[in-house]
Amino acid sequence: MPKALWLLVVAMVINVTGASFLWPLNAIIIHQELGRSLTAAGFILMLNAGAGVIGNLIGGRLFDKIGAYKTMLISIVVTTISATILAFYHSYYFYMFLLMGLGFGSGMMFPAMYALAGSLWPAGGRKPFNAMYVAQNVGVALGTALVGVVASIKLTHVFTANAGMYALLLIFVAIAFRKMSAQSNQATTLNVFEQKTPLRNNYRIHALMLLSVAFFICWVAYTQWQANVSVHTQSLGIPLQQYSLFWTVNGLMIVFAQPIVTWFIKKGRLSLKAQMVVGVIIFMASYLVLAEAKMFTGFLVAMIILTLGEMFVWPAVPTIANDLAPKGKEGFYQGIVNSVSTGGKMIGPLLGGILVDFYSMTVLIYVLLGMFLIALMFLSKYDSPLKKMIHQQNQLNTSN
Repeated sequence: MPKALWLLVVAMVINVTGASFLWPLNAIIIHQELGRSLTAAGFILMLNAGAGVIGNLIGGRLFDKIGAYKTMLISIVVTTISATILAFYHSYYFYMFLLMGLGFGSGMMFPAMYALAGSLWPAGGRKPFNAMYVAQNVGVALGTALVGVVASIKLTHVFTANAGMYALLLIFVAIAFRKMSAQSNQATTLNVFEQKTPLRNNYRIHALMLLSVAFFICWVAYTQWQANVSVHTQSLGIPLQQYSLFWTVNGLMIVFAQPIVTWFIKKGRLSLKAQMVVGVIIFMASYLVLAEAKMFTGFLVAMIILTLGEMFVWPAVPTIANDLAPKGKEGFYQGIVNSVSTGGKMIGPLLGGILVDFYSMTVLIYVLLGMFLIALMFLSKYDSPLKKMIHQQNQLNTSN
């Protein structure tokens, strides 16, 4: 693995460790500390994710235009300023607007990091994206292991820890990436609507959109663990420290079990499409267990199964986006898939909060199971536009 990619992996670990001081507790802080309903908590998290969607798209385009270093610096400055103010002022409205700032800054950062990973090791195939995925989960494991300790002293100390990690990230990126020669190729156009290929004939985008629907649904379901499941565990008397342990297990399991999953994928010769289908089916199994969970062990089993599912799905999507992207558009394509995942984070907590407030946790889970079936339908068809493109190219070559 190239040295520059190792530096990027370290940056990702610091980034996610800092973020992990806050995101597992957002719904709990809004619901318990600020005294708002789950629907209100879902609305604030929706604003946070909505800002992230905008950040994703802008970050992807900036990567193609000005390169990774400047894009990452801009994004980290935004997150550091937002996190620092939040450490001092975290009343309801400050929380709302500063969480939007954090969402926007983080949103800019992720597509730049993933596009840079692909450009630093173009011959690596899935490997650079697997490395970034594992790095994310090292950060999740570290952050969530520490958040229980920090929150047990005082819940609002998590804001200070969050700001401190972003400040560290800013210093690291400013120094480590300053002389990095790897730059993204500038895009010749700003977006797909300005390309020479008409949108109706842009089969790469068609495939990406079909894939994105399935990816969006998976994230709508996954974010329930960060929002409504967290509050549900509290209502069942499961301590905050045990809830944070779920995410520590999630992160550690990915770090140590990802090589086993990678071996299984290679041994089974699973295509990226098959890899995602297997992951979605495992997701469904985890939510069936979650529907019956009443004690810590039940939730832990559901989390372990959920983690297996994400190890199949999450690394596959940026890999497919990188494969689909025309040269010079890698940032834009990564921006799309990252904005889709952030869109799932935007809709998920609000949808879940409404269903739990008006119906029950069980109703929410069975709605999600139905959505997973829709995701499987879209996954089964996502590569159809590519087959059509290959068929047309073969016909053109034959006629010539």
